[in-house]
Amino acid sequence: MEKTTLVRDWRGRSYLVGPVPRDRSRMFWLAWAAMVAIGPLQYGYAALVARDGFTLISLAAWIVCQATGALPALRLVRRGRLGVRAALAAGAALSGLGLLAVAAGGPAPAVFLGYAVLGGLGAGVVYGVCTEVVSSWHPERPAVRVGLLTGAFGYGALPLVVWVGLDPDALRPAFLAAAVAAWAAVAVAARFLRLPPAGWWPGTVDPRAHALDAAILRRTPGSVRQFSLAQALRTRTLAALAAILVCAGAVSVFDVIVVARAGVWGPLALLVALNGAGRALAMRCSEVVGRRRVLVTVLALLALGQALLAASRSAGGGASALPWLGALAAGLAGGAFYPLVASLVRDFFGAERVGQIHAVVYSAKAVAGVGAVALAALAFTTPAGALLLAAGLTAVTALATTRLRAPGLPATLPA
Repeated sequence: MEKTTLVRDWRGRSYLVGPVPRDRSRMFWLAWAAMVAIGPLQYGYAALVARDGFTLISLAAWIVCQATGALPALRLVRRGRLGVRAALAAGAALSGLGLLAVAAGGPAPAVFLGYAVLGGLGAGVVYGVCTEVVSSWHPERPAVRVGLLTGAFGYGALPLVVWVGLDPDALRPAFLAAAVAAWAAVAVAARFLRLPPAGWWPGTVDPRAHALDAAILRRTPGSVRQFSLAQALRTRTLAALAAILVCAGAVSVFDVIVVARAGVWGPLALLVALNGAGRALAMRCSEVVGRRRVLVTVLALLALGQALLAASRSAGGGASALPWLGALAAGLAGGAFYPLVASLVRDFFGAERVGQIHAVVYSAKAVAGVGAVALAALAFTTPAGALLLAAGLTAVTALATTRLRAPGLPATLPA
């Protein structure tokens, strides 16, 4: 990086101000394409394959491997022991193998190893490294960029869902095509993505003026200091964010399974599409009214979606508008909490070690996968009851979210 200047803001935070590389925009879109390509591994499988005990267990194992695979990969990349290119090359190979295992079928142990273990680890590496690269190259607006990026992971399964919805016999060819697309898209991203120097800031934005922006300080104030991972782990806030992700994450995956089992392909496609698009919309709104307010709204909307889907199942579905309304609410909220939680991690604990701290929070998604499968198993016998249970869980989570506090701030009584 040429001609960089070290600058400090009013809180003592350091910025390595330098010119914006010409390929910054290209790096974002390559990372976006890689996230689209691995989307079928989660939501595509949940919508099209998870139908019995074995496939549900495989989905839960995939979520565990995907959620826990990001942390060690990020630590190695951040410490310089593993390059971005090598990490994404491994992610490309493993993600493609996971999709290929679903396409090939075969013995259950082989499918489990290929899809759940290898595919899950590969997707975790791609997800973690791509979000780290994009947020590092866009430190002035990381929340919006990460929201757009993770949205691609949500709606990346939409072409697969539509293809198989129109032609149910095309399940294996569709997953085979998805495997080829994953190999190609992630491999190209591996060729060009890289991390900036630590603390880099674009020279087009004055970091001191940005840090003093009254609107930003009012709506999305930064952390009181830069927390280390050990310090963050000792706060109640980190545990609260992980709990939010567990509850909302379980309901999000469960919704895809239960709507798919109902056999209503229009609402299913809407649910998957909005799962990704809702993330970008939520991040835009969070920059206007604040992240915690939007997170509470998202969780309340997710609870409403469960109630509408439960009413739809009780009414028998059919030509009713309830499945569409339920898919609309659950879809808009079903992925939006992921970038909101990631942004709150940055707002609460600082940007210096945000990758490590968020990876710990994101690893709680492993528990969410088990919860999603438990809800799905209950829905096999009592779908409306499972949906009402999910509604209650997300409603309680929304109420608890109103009590989130930034760590390090003194507790004060209102005047």
